[in-house]
Amino acid sequence: MNLRDYIRNIPDFPRKGILFRDITPLLLNPDAFDWAISEMVGIAKDLKPDVIIGIESRGFIFAIPISMNLGLPFVPVRKKGKLPYKTISASYELEYGADKLEIHNDALSFGSRVLIVDDLIATGGTIKACGELVGALGGNIVGVVTLIDLVDVRDEGCVAGLKVRSLLKY
Repeated sequence: MNLRDYIRNIPDFPRKGILFRDITPLLLNPDAFDWAISEMVGIAKDLKPDVIIGIESRGFIFAIPISMNLGLPFVPVRKKGKLPYKTISASYELEYGADKLEIHNDALSFGSRVLIVDDLIATGGTIKACGELVGALGGNIVGVVTLIDLVDVRDEGCVAGLKVRSLLKY
């Protein structure tokens, strides 16, 4: 299946000079979405994680079905101030700003094999911050899975020493 047929390009969003890759058409097509999830589950299975982390918010769309298909726990990593319990945080830079991510301080067991899932990787800032959170809780990252990898924004295949596996590269 050609997933590029289900990704819409939106120029100058959220600000001038950014080409936004909109996954909404993929989500509107159950067959394409199911195919993408199946492919991501296959990649995840090979990495043998103990837990799946999804990054707010579009990362949840992919991480939750992966965790359910593999029968593994799902851990949300959210933007600052969105989690109700004690958290730790890490800052990150975006193409167009800066922000913080948080995780509950009891979300991972020491030594857990963690797979990070997101919809898209650009500069790698959110993945790097998520990796810092996992490391602070004693987890071991087995890989990163994304739907889209914007390889024209950074070096292909790796972020902060973490191997990235994606279904689409732009």
